[in-house]
Amino acid sequence: MNGQELQKIADAFTTDLPGTDHEHRSGPNWDLYKVQGKVYMLMTDMPGRPVVILKADPDDAAALREQYTGITPGYHMNKTHWITVEGGDTINENLVKELVTDSYRLVVGGLPKSKQPVDPRTYGRHA
Repeated sequence: MNGQELQKIADAFTTDLPGTDHEHRSGPNWDLYKVQGKVYMLMTDMPGRPVVILKADPDDAAALREQYTGITPGYHMNKTHWITVEGGDTINENLVKELVTDSYRLVVGGLPKSKQPVDPRTYGRHA
């Protein structure tokens, strides 16, 4: 999957996530995806490479970086809590959707219960 396909899949998938707001900033070119004002996904072009930046549990982030060459520390973000996903042979649509859901759930879990659009402990998890 190339970087443009990656961004297209991630962007389309966010439309199913309750309470998502999308904000585009230009100069530099960034797309921010938020729930209740908190960012859970960013998209931009690193020099010549479209990327998706997502929040991740620190232990999961470390494991993902070891397992996938297309996953690196968060670009312009806290390197412990954020990952950058680039296109590549090991990155597929299911993985992208899973990573976006995990990021969304982490951010929702940090919101006050009254502001959570879904239950972050169960949303997106398969029985």
